[in-house]
Amino acid sequence: MNSNIKPASFTRDLRLTKAEHFSRVFAGSCRFSNRYITVLARRNDLEHPRLGFAISKKCAKRAVDRNRIKRQLREVFRQSTETLPPVDMVVMCRPPILKLDNTTVRQQIEIQWAHIRKKWDDPT
Repeated sequence: MNSNIKPASFTRDLRLTKAEHFSRVFAGSCRFSNRYITVLARRNDLEHPRLGFAISKKCAKRAVDRNRIKRQLREVFRQSTETLPPVDMVVMCRPPILKLDNTTVRQQIEIQWAHIRKKWDDPT
């Protein structure tokens, strides 16, 4: 294995961990959504993006379903961290997402990431 390649991970500094972080995003954010996923995003003062989840029981009654969705979203975020602008994001979903397979869930969140990149594209 090449030691120059840094493995992508989902470390604690890439997560929204405190209630005030979530409140800040919910209070003043841009909304990016489609029929399956809504992403609330707000610029942060850090040099990297952070991610939080608000996957409700209303969206997915079974914990196994909520966890599957979060696992897919986490993986796409982990792979996209380097290309995302420094924003705090909260991801929510709607019940139709349960009918999607894992690949389609990943594609749907990638679409939202593209909108976020476009909004906060830094020309420098």
